[in-house]
Amino acid sequence: MQDVVTSQSVFPNSPEPRVETDVTACFSVQAVADPSVMPRVLELFAKRGLIPSRWHSDLGGRRRDELTIDLQVQGLTDSQRDHTAAILRGMVCVTSVLVSEKLYT
Repeated sequence: MQDVVTSQSVFPNSPEPRVETDVTACFSVQAVADPSVMPRVLELFAKRGLIPSRWHSDLGGRRRDELTIDLQVQGLTDSQRDHTAAILRGMVCVTSVLVSEKLYT
């Protein structure tokens, strides 16, 4: 039987601990529009055996030289989410990474 990873609830008075499978990590990646960015971002998750439950990308900017990737992944612990964001921030062409989470109850 597989153990379920739990962490402290984001609601301090909540009686039940948060189950990581109920949490969706949301990443918003801003980057220079370069064809290599999307496969490098996806590879980061593929190496960990994860498939984003949502992926959306847009070209923007006046000269269409800015790439925005919004993706969501389920089942990451807080430390895995933060580590993934740090790796994304270190990628060539990535200018910023925002992270949030959704909790389904």
